[in-house]
Amino acid sequence: MNGLHILAELYDCTRDCASTARCMTDVTVLAQLCRSACAKAGLTPVAEAFHQFKNPDGSSGGVTGAIVLAESHLAIHTWPELNAVTLDLYVCNFSQDNRNAAESAFSALIQAFDPQRLERREILRGLTPAS
Repeated sequence: MNGLHILAELYDCTRDCASTARCMTDVTVLAQLCRSACAKAGLTPVAEAFHQFKNPDGSSGGVTGAIVLAESHLAIHTWPELNAVTLDLYVCNFSQDNRNAAESAFSALIQAFDPQRLERREILRGLTPAS
């Protein structure tokens, strides 16, 4: 269970994966972005779920999604009304050190949204306490 857990809030996102608004409000575009970031990083998807929210007027709202990875998971939530995104990426290091893969996937997502402010926290999980 030893691994790296990255939690991040992205604020004032300016890019759009070609259009940030599309990444934030189009479930198909966001799902493909997440799949691509994981694949390019060498992570192994085993299941996924994405959901498109609708605004009261029927227009597209934010999107939430998760990809279950053989190495653990990626979860993402978009807040288009705030130009913000929350990310949760956890990789375990059971058979190999997956830190570089996590950093690669994280960087791809950051590049796609181009936040003007980023709050990132890392948690090292499953470390055995010293005796």
